[in-house]
Amino acid sequence: MSPAVMAIVVLSLYLIFYHFYAKAVLGRKVFELDDSNITPAHSMNDGIDYVPANKYILFGHHYASIAGLAPMLGPAIAVIWGWLPALCWVVFGTLLIGAVHDFSALILSSRYKGESVGTIAKDVISPRTRLLFLLVIFFLVALAMGVFVLVISGLFAAPDAANIAPTAHPEAVFPTYSLMLIAMVIGFLVYKKNLPVWPLIGLGFVAMLVTTWWGLDNPVTGFTAKDWTWSLLAYAFLASVLPVWLLLQPRDFLNSLLLYLALAMMLIGFFMLDPEWVAPAINPNPEGAPPMLPFLFIVIACGAVSGFHGIVASGTSSKQLDKETDAPLIGYGGMIGESLLALLAVLATTAGAFSTRSDWEAFYGSWGQAVGLHQKLGVFIQGNANFIHQLGIPYDYAAAFISVVVVGFAMTSVDTGARLLRFNIQEIGKTINFKWFDNRYVATLLAVSAMGFFAFFEMDGKPAGLFLWTLFGTTNQILAGLTLLTVTIYLYRKKKPILYTLLPMLLVLGTTIAGMIMGMIGAIEKEQWTVAAVGFSIFALAVWVLIEALLVVKKIKNERTQQT
Repeated sequence: MSPAVMAIVVLSLYLIFYHFYAKAVLGRKVFELDDSNITPAHSMNDGIDYVPANKYILFGHHYASIAGLAPMLGPAIAVIWGWLPALCWVVFGTLLIGAVHDFSALILSSRYKGESVGTIAKDVISPRTRLLFLLVIFFLVALAMGVFVLVISGLFAAPDAANIAPTAHPEAVFPTYSLMLIAMVIGFLVYKKNLPVWPLIGLGFVAMLVTTWWGLDNPVTGFTAKDWTWSLLAYAFLASVLPVWLLLQPRDFLNSLLLYLALAMMLIGFFMLDPEWVAPAINPNPEGAPPMLPFLFIVIACGAVSGFHGIVASGTSSKQLDKETDAPLIGYGGMIGESLLALLAVLATTAGAFSTRSDWEAFYGSWGQAVGLHQKLGVFIQGNANFIHQLGIPYDYAAAFISVVVVGFAMTSVDTGARLLRFNIQEIGKTINFKWFDNRYVATLLAVSAMGFFAFFEMDGKPAGLFLWTLFGTTNQILAGLTLLTVTIYLYRKKKPILYTLLPMLLVLGTTIAGMIMGMIGAIEKEQWTVAAVGFSIFALAVWVLIEALLVVKKIKNERTQQT
């Protein structure tokens, strides 16, 4: 099957599953969505974090927040095992697991006052699980955001500003920072001056396109990657403490419009090019690579299922959900959007970036080459620039435009991630009864400091975030499994069907725990004691939560037996 025919099949599956599985099965049968249930956005509206949003605007915020760098990087690495395994997991992993996870987390949080999954676990499973969840979430978000800041700063400038790296795209700087100002103006006019939203969105989108076009011809140089890192951390602080309507919500929605435009251009260009596969369908034993199973699932991570998405769904999105029937579009549909991005990553790296099989094999010749973050980001940009080039746009402009889009995806994860980390620290403060953490400025300062630690502090000659990045995939998947576990027990308590979340939970936790054990053994063999220790700590926390869950299931069964 050619790449084009395969893409048409996948797009059809997206539509079928959204309308029949998400809306009919999950929405009506399992969760029984009901608009008479008042969402926290209304019942707890505070004008800062809890603000009801139009479903399309909230979709833009949610989609842009979850679709960070991982769905581009993960598949771009996983194709080393061939295009077929990567594509199958990106599609069916999303439709049967990842989108179910995101949608479930959104609804569960909405029914628990917009609380995070970690706090909800206190009521659904046991009080002890709350702190366990919150610690895993803290590590995952701080690590991911620290690395995202590093990657964005690397795209803006090389470590030495006088010698900009081939993967750097300083032309992305001006449109990225201009969008912040445009978003704040629109947020102010809509929420404080009560001006109509859609005309302003239209003007904002035009302004964003103008700044993007101007930035392509006027790259901002003269700054090092470290300079940009400090700047991004300062932005993360502001994005966390300002009211959600002033910066986060309008910026993410406007940015999502640019993402939609880019996705449409990449897809149209792909069909116009109609390329052939240059990668093998299956490549089971690449040089130096770990076993395809379970590491295919772990490497692709957010391209199919992601614990980080559950944090977004139960963090910022649930606090803006206008009504329950908006949830399928935002939760399930948002994950389909991320899967589409991962699909384009697979297509770009296996049918777009290289002209021959030998070229592909030269690049993906070994695992050591495949895991380089900037290299794989470069291949994603190269492949999709080739697609957009088919529309008559010069290749250099197409590559620069894709770089702006990549930064846009990452920036929306950074600003949302900083806010989520602030929520997480505030919840930790409540758990350990430390009232200083409840102050949003103090909590944000701690959140940004944690991100800065992973960006600046070095381990074995590398930034801590890059040194510990091997733990991101397993931690992320374990958190997704634990989120599905919490949802499953919630449904079990309510006497609702549980197979739709139970089976995905068993698959995610089973494969990920196996992968984490193998990863810890490998770290010990390489004498990477920090990686092994942190991995073991996360593994122990996950096992503890599982034990707590089994105990509560047994308790519920005993109570039902006594009642009968």
